[in-house]
Amino acid sequence: MSLDSHMEKVLWTQDQIQDRVAQIASQITHDFRAAPHPPIIVGVATGAFLFLADLVRRIHLPISVDLVRAQSYGFATLSNGAPTISLDLKLDVKGKHVVLVEDIVDTGCTLSCLIGHLESKGASSVSVCTFLDKPARRKVDIELVGDGKFYKGFECPDYFVVGYGMDFAELYRNLPYVGVLKPEHYK
Repeated sequence: MSLDSHMEKVLWTQDQIQDRVAQIASQITHDFRAAPHPPIIVGVATGAFLFLADLVRRIHLPISVDLVRAQSYGFATLSNGAPTISLDLKLDVKGKHVVLVEDIVDTGCTLSCLIGHLESKGASSVSVCTFLDKPARRKVDIELVGDGKFYKGFECPDYFVVGYGMDFAELYRNLPYVGVLKPEHYK
């Protein structure tokens, strides 16, 4: 079975992804270079794991890395709109700058929940670094904390995409590119 045959089309190749990740990491390095304390990078498991790994290896600061898990999709293609946090941080973010790393911002519900969670833990600022931004599906305005910034890799058209960590029913995360999954494979 070839996973490539399940794709309608490829939106971003492995080379395009790596170039963009390097650009974002350079911007984060620049933005936090003069900060009194380096940021804590918090990846949202499981979808952001490849993006997180590639990103942190290119940030030239003495950063700390942690993970949080929020669930809102299950085995569906649409968010249920009511995310829950199923794995919390081990690092203390009180008084710290946090960069929340997401695979995709879709409705904004999960991201808004996570930003609120980090703020309740006392983060002095929360920035968002998302690999894909899908504003066409946004239901919630994203409100950053403190001097937080919004970093994005690519603006994603309103397709159901997989690859580079993103999945359907826990499959396709291992693809080195981002592709549009053929409907017959998720309906």
